Amino acid sequence: MKIFSWNVNGLRAVYNKNYWTKFIDQTQPDIICLQEIKAKREQVDFLTDYQVFLNPAQKAGYSGTAILTKKSPLQVYYNLPEKLLTKNHFETDLYGNPNQEGRVITAEFENFYLISVYTPNAKNDLSRLNLRYREWDPLFLDYLIQLDHKKPVLVGGDFNVAHQEIDLANPKTNRGKKGFTNQERQGLDNFIKAGFIDTFRFLHPKELNQYTWWSHFAQARQRNIGWRIDYFLSSQRLLNKITASQIHPTILGSDHCPISIELQS
Repeated sequence: MKIFSWNVNGLRAVYNKNYWTKFIDQTQPDIICLQEIKAKREQVDFLTDYQVFLNPAQKAGYSGTAILTKKSPLQVYYNLPEKLLTKNHFETDLYGNPNQEGRVITAEFENFYLISVYTPNAKNDLSRLNLRYREWDPLFLDYLIQLDHKKPVLVGGDFNVAHQEIDLANPKTNRGKKGFTNQERQGLDNFIKAGFIDTFRFLHPKELNQYTWWSHFAQARQRNIGWRIDYFLSSQRLLNKITASQIHPTILGSDHCPISIELQS
């Protein structure tokens, strides 16, 4: 089973530029996790080859996640469950409630849960860093742990952080900036300490120059001056079924490229 994840930064734009069809023809995924779809269901009627489950943001043209699948899920869940949240969660955020931004969608299959996630960005001025570090990351981790008690978990998505220095081209000049603060990196550390494995680094522990996002400026993608901020995390007990974890930088259409895993059924 080939499972892909891709922050498309606007699904309709990717399709209208003919990148979507090329992606499907080239890779033939069984399941696709998407982030930043920026669309509602009636706006993506071109998705005809899959069962389509969308979690759009309440704000039009913003954020949103999706799971497209050829295998029927047992059930689909949207957002973080309300029972995890207290009345004070996300109240102090200047940008709105991230649980209304379509950032999480979960498909339950017979042998595992699959989650597509779009983690809140800390912002250039770090004005969303506290929300991300103190609220979002711990809540999302709690959610994964609760699911993992029932059956194994796979999470594909944009975590908006480069975990280690190997995961971005210029770690020294970006230390302390959005996407490479100690808090964001510690947040991802906490997922790994809780038993969720970074599948790419598990299979490619020392591979250099492997990135999933590039700035639009200064020909960063052509020069491969990038960041690895998209991940597949896995429960430990699924690792023996994961035969590949890859990055696909030659697939165009977004400022992110797709990532994938291959899972033995």
